Order: sequence, then structure tokens, then C-alpha cells
Amino acid sequence: MALGDDDRQWRRPSAPESVPAPPSVPTPQPAPEYAGPPRTTPPPPGWQPRRLVQVPPPRPLPPQDLDALDAQEQQSRTVTYGVGMVAGAILLIVLFILCGRTVF
Repeated sequence: MALGDDDRQWRRPSAPESVPAPPSVPTPQPAPEYAGPPRTTPPPPGWQPRRLVQVPPPRPLPPQDLDALDAQEQQSRTVTYGVGMVAGAILLIVLFILCGRTVF
């Protein structure tokens, strides 16, 4: 074995031995025609459940007295503020009592 013989397998061939022929272009097959979905059979008569009760239309709502509603909202706001002020006063008194016990 010669000194450079072991690299012979990695060398590029000197001349192309055989050039492969270009691949032949296949002839396109005609696309199959779509005939649509298959026909369905109609449902038998009476396939839906019977309708027994027809719902009557809704009745009209009673008219609203907007002035009375505003007065009631104002009264409820006054009651809410009053309850809040009483609760705040009670909490303030409890706070004074607790702070007075720790100081004295």
C-alpha cells in the first residue's frame, strides 16, 4: 500500500461515469369529478313532537310613578346614612374606651 492510497476513496472521481437521465415527468391524471353528496331520504311525517301548549304573549307591565320612586330612593339613602353615622359613633366610643384603658 502506498502512502497516499488510503485517501483515494475520499477523492472526487475524475470523470462522471454515467449521468443519470432526468426523471420523466408523469402525465397528470384527470381529476375525478365530484358528483356532490349522496341524496338523503326525507324524514317520515310526524317526526317532530306534537306542540300542545302555545304560550300567550307577555302582559304589559304596570306604569311606573317616577316621582314616587325618587322619593323612596331619597328616604332609603337617608336611612343608610343614618345607620352608618350611628355605627361610626359606636365604633368611635369603643375606640375611646380601649385607648383610655391603655393610657390610664
